[in-house]
Amino acid sequence: MNALLVSGTDTDAGKTVVMSALAAYWQTYWSTERLGIFKPIQSGVGDCELYSQLFGLDPAAVTPVRFEAPLAPPIAAQREGRTVAVEIAWQAFEQLRRSRDFVLVEGLGGLGSPVTHETTVADLAWDWRLPTVLVVPVRLGAIAQAVANVALARQSKIHLKGIILNCAQPQSDETIADFAPVKLIESLTNIPVLGAFPHVSNLTDIPQLAQAASQLDLERLFPGNLWRFSDQAAG
Repeated sequence: MNALLVSGTDTDAGKTVVMSALAAYWQTYWSTERLGIFKPIQSGVGDCELYSQLFGLDPAAVTPVRFEAPLAPPIAAQREGRTVAVEIAWQAFEQLRRSRDFVLVEGLGGLGSPVTHETTVADLAWDWRLPTVLVVPVRLGAIAQAVANVALARQSKIHLKGIILNCAQPQSDETIADFAPVKLIESLTNIPVLGAFPHVSNLTDIPQLAQAASQLDLERLFPGNLWRFSDQAAG
């Protein structure tokens, strides 16, 4: 599958900044390769608009299913007298995947967040056969969140490529080691930690985002043939 789902432990894990940084890195170092950016379903305003601003994309192509209220999709849809049209999102994803070398997909909420009244993001990842990276915020409780979400990923038979620790606020190495110790998380989950994503002060600063992404183990996330450009890559 030429796609990657960026999921998280919850709604404030840092999926959007990681997605933006991965796309910024791609645009900076692999600009000859065609990248798609996709947020299948969005409630409220936010991610789709940011991606459109940063990368000059058509909002309708980024997010084909949208609701006004910033609530879980089945609740937001119910308010509007609609259903969550997952099939429309799937068709848009397939069209984008066929026309791009790779597609970054941002999930909604965490792996356990509802997509419909019967399914979660984890179900969508399995149904769409999406390899996944899990974003875990660096804060008290990070270890438990990582363990619980990896367990859900395994239960749902998701191909989890790794964990990214995200610093929503500036954090010292000592704080990261206290709240989200890499060796302990890897030991408890048997999933590699691909790095600690640093705090990014400006989500519209492409060079800063690309530099932040360069600190991650990107080779585990992207197809091997892209690494013919590795001599140009930052870091």
